[in-house]
Amino acid sequence: MQAYRRNSPEAAARIVALALGSDGNVCRAEFEAVSHLGIETQLGLQAGSFPTVVRALCEDLQLMAWGGSRVDPELLDRLLLDVTDVELQRKVLTLATAAVHADRHVSDAETQLLEATARRWGLPLEGIATES
Repeated sequence: MQAYRRNSPEAAARIVALALGSDGNVCRAEFEAVSHLGIETQLGLQAGSFPTVVRALCEDLQLMAWGGSRVDPELLDRLLLDVTDVELQRKVLTLATAAVHADRHVSDAETQLLEATARRWGLPLEGIATES
């Protein structure tokens, strides 16, 4: 797994990227939602670098033989430890929530990822509804 500096823009963006793919499918609406919200500006990423973070995460997950739509809880916990700044955590959770809601279908896997993230960081999570 790519190593990022704690609280770096890339570490934060990787968690949003994980939310994008947590249901096994990154759809255009989800990607556009975070782009529209200015993910790169909000997280301090260089312009045009969010797709690079998404691609690096996908490559890392492939190397780990991750083949499902469920994110391994241990992996998620390790990645969440890379973001300890509370304000940055709020931004990440807001962006991730907007992303998973963008396609108007929140899967069980997406719900579990968001709930685990909010719980780990001690942040409230509202408006998460699972649809079948």
